[in-house]
Amino acid sequence: MKNILLIFIGGGLGSLARYGVARAFISWSSIFPVGTLTANILACLLLGLLSGWATLSNSTNIPDYRAFVAIGFCGGFSTFSTFSNETIQLFVSDRWTEAFLNIFVSLLLCFFATFAGLWLGRQLIVF
Repeated sequence: MKNILLIFIGGGLGSLARYGVARAFISWSSIFPVGTLTANILACLLLGLLSGWATLSNSTNIPDYRAFVAIGFCGGFSTFSTFSNETIQLFVSDRWTEAFLNIFVSLLLCFFATFAGLWLGRQLIVF
């Protein structure tokens, strides 16, 4: 029951954070889906940080952190469905260059952010 509550709260906070990021980039949304890209990159970085830290941590609370941050917050903050829909909308609007750019940039930067997060997480002092 505790994990369900942690996921519920984390997911709600992640969704609100994604909404905030989307609103911050609303003026760019007609040009390129920067809000979704930014949210996904930040979620990948955060998930990488948690994963990197957890591999070296002696904390007994890792399952709680995983439920709240990884499944809840990052799950609510990142959005593959919106990425897919925005990319399809670019294709449908005959904006093929932007669509392929969105795919390439999203994959590249999200993988890089996860890798960077893993590395940074392993540099944290284990507590």
